[in-house]
Amino acid sequence: MISVIICTYNREKYIVSAISRVAETKCRDYEIIVVDNNSTDNTAELVKAYISEHPKTPIRYIVETRQGLSNARNRGMQEAMGDVFVFLDDDSLVQGDYLSTLADYLTTNPQADAFGGRIEPLFDECPRPKWLCRWSMGWVSALDLGEMVREFQGKEFPIGANMGMRKAMAIKAGQFDPELGRKGGNMDAGEEKDMFRRIRQAGGTIWYFPELRVQHVIPAKRTTLEYVDRFADGIGISERRRTKADGTYAKRLLTEAVKWCGTLVLFVWYLITFRPAIGATLVRFRAHVTRKLLSSGR
Repeated sequence: MISVIICTYNREKYIVSAISRVAETKCRDYEIIVVDNNSTDNTAELVKAYISEHPKTPIRYIVETRQGLSNARNRGMQEAMGDVFVFLDDDSLVQGDYLSTLADYLTTNPQADAFGGRIEPLFDECPRPKWLCRWSMGWVSALDLGEMVREFQGKEFPIGANMGMRKAMAIKAGQFDPELGRKGGNMDAGEEKDMFRRIRQAGGTIWYFPELRVQHVIPAKRTTLEYVDRFADGIGISERRRTKADGTYAKRLLTEAVKWCGTLVLFVWYLITFRPAIGATLVRFRAHVTRKLLSSGR
């Protein structure tokens, strides 16, 4: 069985669409677990109404009162009955026959302990931001590693809008770290990278499945420079917390210096190719990450 875990927090605009896209699957052996992490909007009413209107859909609604995306994901894994866990954002819209596609991939790739798929940004009533480029696609949770099935290499890892793992590997690697990841309205991160690092340490492999596709809704508020600042701050805070905990902080500082070299090269390139907004935003992003990485507080 495939357990689809959708964690949600105040996303009444998209949650029913996210659920219904999964429910349209032709796969018979699946379940949907919606974990509500203390939403204060109409999320609960909408999900319960959907369940009532679709009694044949294998879906459960659960409230996790401990705030934080990691806590919600961990609760979803605890409740799941499947031997494969899929994590989707509450604004992820699966494409095609998603679950049947995943089942085929897992059958033909038994070596895959964890996986991620393609994520396409879907800008909701707003234009594509001028700062978006191949280096900033991750800021809107976009991912495209090409057309071939392959293993995630080095610092590559899946993104939470479209990722998963076999239950056996989740047991080996452990739960998502509640000290990392978003809590309520903050922009902290790092829990996914930490989980996939532990999967590799446990001997697992992580694979990219190109036809496992979702569209990830991006509202206008996530295309502003203020969002870029908050997103970068969250990364810096989370990276400091994660690397201080696992003893790799000094190495992470060295990596940050290398990233600055690359950022400055890109800044010059975009400047001389008459795309200064992209280069300036890359520098702005890196400055915010570095400042929080070096800071002792939030």
